[in-house]
Amino acid sequence: MDMHSVSHPVVTGNAQAVATQAVPEVALVSMPFVSVVRPSIQLGLLKTLAEQTGIKASTFHLNLEFACQIGTTLYERLCRHRGRMFGDWLFSVAAFGSQAPDLEDRFLQDYEAEFQSLLADTGTTLERLKHLRHQEIPAYLDRMLALIPWERFRVVGFTCTFQQNAASFALARRLKERFPDLLCIFGGANFEGEMGLELVRSVDVVDYAVIGEADQAFPAFLNALNRGEDPCQVPGVVARSHGTVTPLRPGPPFEQLDTLPVPDYEEFFARAESLGLLTPAARRDLLIPFESARGCWWGQKQHCTFCGLNGTTMAFRAKTPERVLKELGELAKRYRTFRFEAVDNILAPSYLQKLFEPLVEAGRDYEFFYEVKSNLTRERIKTLRHGGVRRIQPGIESLNTHVLKLMRKGVTGIQNVNTLRWALYYGIDVSWNLLWGFPHETKEDYEEQLRLMRLLIHLQPPGGAGRIWMERYSPIFTDRKSFPALYVRPEASYTYVYPPSVQLEQVAYFFDYELHDTLPPSVYEESGRHVTVWQNAWQGPERPTLTFWSSPDFLQIDDSRWPGERGTYTFQGPLASIYAACSDRPMSAEELKREFALDVSEEEFAQWLADFCACGLMMKDGHQYLSLALPATRNR
Repeated sequence: MDMHSVSHPVVTGNAQAVATQAVPEVALVSMPFVSVVRPSIQLGLLKTLAEQTGIKASTFHLNLEFACQIGTTLYERLCRHRGRMFGDWLFSVAAFGSQAPDLEDRFLQDYEAEFQSLLADTGTTLERLKHLRHQEIPAYLDRMLALIPWERFRVVGFTCTFQQNAASFALARRLKERFPDLLCIFGGANFEGEMGLELVRSVDVVDYAVIGEADQAFPAFLNALNRGEDPCQVPGVVARSHGTVTPLRPGPPFEQLDTLPVPDYEEFFARAESLGLLTPAARRDLLIPFESARGCWWGQKQHCTFCGLNGTTMAFRAKTPERVLKELGELAKRYRTFRFEAVDNILAPSYLQKLFEPLVEAGRDYEFFYEVKSNLTRERIKTLRHGGVRRIQPGIESLNTHVLKLMRKGVTGIQNVNTLRWALYYGIDVSWNLLWGFPHETKEDYEEQLRLMRLLIHLQPPGGAGRIWMERYSPIFTDRKSFPALYVRPEASYTYVYPPSVQLEQVAYFFDYELHDTLPPSVYEESGRHVTVWQNAWQGPERPTLTFWSSPDFLQIDDSRWPGERGTYTFQGPLASIYAACSDRPMSAEELKREFALDVSEEEFAQWLADFCACGLMMKDGHQYLSLALPATRNR
């Protein structure tokens, strides 16, 4: 059967059969490829919301089953492979059958160079990947079909983010072949906006989809089915009808986050334990997802040029700190863990005082990951650390103020460096990347940044470096007037995944492109090489350090940034005081002169600061100066 030639009216055929009876039970499924170190907050939340309507719901983290089948090392490496649609390609034959575009596995040959690190890291081969696609994945899907009593269910919901589409379509295909009256509803980030509308139109295993937030739409969808009403009258719900898609009636962003239930992760833990994935060591790596806010308060003011998150839900909304504290306590007690991962895109500013300070006062032993804005001060980083934050993603993508302005980040290079300094001092791991390729950059921007980076090898290096990706909903994609392009087209690997009947321009999230007024790749080569040197230095037996000891009118700096070049600097009097003052935060020459009321000329004072910079002990950004060494006594 041609999977892409069948049209379904809104409530006919399968839908009508279900609409005439109550829906006794709902299945919610998470398919590969998402990591096994955390449960799905989407499944955990929707399960509880469904049950609040009186409908029993069950979750199935079937990604765990696949990870156990192929080995967690290979599986997790595939989860992290975002550059090409490799995970979706693996499942595309199972999803689309004879309509799949790459039955001969040309993908592996066409992109072989990109897979060398994957093969080396996992000890696998190209032949194993072919076997995985054509033998192991069908066996996995058949096993999932037999493992669960699907006949109990009338509705199966799939959550799809990044590379979960093809695996979800593949299982849905088998389910609908075995159980023709079963309804499959899809949602998640991959079904945002026109992406979801096109997938509903072109993939016939998709009966319904929720476009946007599902907190209200999914329970209302189930209630409509129970009452025999048209589910497509629910805001946010669409279906395929006579070869097209029913009109989308968008629902408003969900505002009352405090009213949401605590997610239910019981099935994830039971399944992971039964599969042997929750060993004591693995449990230490486990992160419990929780949500304290949605949207992005900075993006409401100024959308970062390359960010494609929050496509239609930029409006920032946050739970009250009291509600967050209560939820954390319930999750810790229920699942016997104290490690949490906030799924928020950005930390609510009020939480610094109203969430983390109470956590400090209460003596809670929680550990957190949070995404934050990178204009953090020493005191704010100290508060985060003492409140349990152990890892942050601060949105550091450049150390050059001009490039950051082009990104619309609302921070300066010197602020980013200061965040890296105090995060290291307080023992907070920083996830960051160096990005380039923005229109109107200059060669001098990267020469200046490279000189600075060579002084910062004692700070945590970026996890990677490279050209910006073009993501759907980012300004560089949506604002063609401000960012004119020579071409923009769906990233090439989508053509190896989806049949020709799928309009890739509507489905793709990542795009190949060439913008006007950008620099040639050769400008960035030396920066890329230095990032590798920086990363290697941190993987060695002794990490580079730059440390100062301070006493009244006396300061000593130990410089151990480069092997074989260790040095000691000693400063007395006002020089010692100035260096210590510039350690806490960036300061201008005018601020420093006022603070110390020194009886020296402007020229002499400027020379002192210039000498610090010439020695590589201080940086200058515009009119501000920042000491690069960290205090010897940590965590004060």
